[in-house]
Amino acid sequence: QVQLVESGGGSVQSGGSLRLSCAVSGYIGRSACMAWFRQTPGKEREGVATIDGDGNSNYADSVKGRFTIDPDSVKKILYLQMNSLKPEDTAVYYCATCDPELPEVRGQGTQVTVSS
Repeated sequence: QVQLVESGGGSVQSGGSLRLSCAVSGYIGRSACMAWFRQTPGKEREGVATIDGDGNSNYADSVKGRFTIDPDSVKKILYLQMNSLKPEDTAVYYCATCDPELPEVRGQGTQVTVSS
């Protein structure tokens, strides 16, 4: 059974940085695909970044050049380094599995608030 536990959220001023962590346990699928997405009330969730077992990563245009998805396979932690944060980055951030052959599993989320 896959379990994902996020941490590292908080409040920061515009231009600041945060690093989110997602502790991963269990089998996440052959592709080892992992993702971060975010959600704000009343809006559809937005995919932020994905990475697969080969190290191929993809980013939403809105975060490209500012965010970095970084897996530590030894510690089994998925990181999301967020730099140059903007107020529009305010959301609850979730990590999730994204193997095409398995149901998605996501964590409980961690709140990120960016003030101007």
